[in-house]
Amino acid sequence: MMFKRVAVIGGSGAIASALIQQLSEDSNAKIYVFSQHDILFESKNIEVHKINYLEEKSISNSADLASEDGDLDLVIITNGILHNEKVQPEKSLKDLSISKFNEVFLVNTIIPSLIAKYFLPKLNKSSRSVMSFLSARVGSISDNRLGGWYSYRSSKAALNMIIKNLSIELARLNGEGIVVGLHPGTVESHLSSPFSSNVPKDKLFSPSFAAMKLMEVLSNLDKASTGKVYGWDGKEITP
Repeated sequence: MMFKRVAVIGGSGAIASALIQQLSEDSNAKIYVFSQHDILFESKNIEVHKINYLEEKSISNSADLASEDGDLDLVIITNGILHNEKVQPEKSLKDLSISKFNEVFLVNTIIPSLIAKYFLPKLNKSSRSVMSFLSARVGSISDNRLGGWYSYRSSKAALNMIIKNLSIELARLNGEGIVVGLHPGTVESHLSSPFSSNVPKDKLFSPSFAAMKLMEVLSNLDKASTGKVYGWDGKEITP
């Protein structure tokens, strides 16, 4: 599947940067990158723009900008939070708080949903097009055997439901559109660094390897794929 016009939202993360770089090197795609941070790419086919995720008008303007010369073949939404200075994954019930749930759900579920609100209608209707979200295997209810990480697990499970809902609505509006979630595996990044010490070396991926595998998944999607979540290895992750 060839992608000629691409939008990547949340372009400053390790995985997003690797995806952008690979898309730029492996195709002639025009790539629009949106981030709330100042970032720089040297490739001429990459345009970087600032976005304010807390203002719907900014998201709407970004969608209009990315599609001003034609509809989009691929939208990659990478926004996510696992931890920061104030938020750490909960090990047990006593660690729960309203503030943690609010922040994690805002970044992992609410903001991606609002991005979809404005970018989904911009998908190409004349040929195959894809909207993808970075999800996580720990968002699978059936696969949860360890517990903990209450807000993160719940926010990704909720995102997976959003993905399913979007796929149903998109099918009514755009017969060529596909919506999926992607799990990149455990990737060497700021996001995973506090939790990767026990990960086997062969299961701790570089951002470039994860990007390569995710692009393989995206390139092999078909209409039967829509509404589902896939791991980096192309295998479906059960809800």
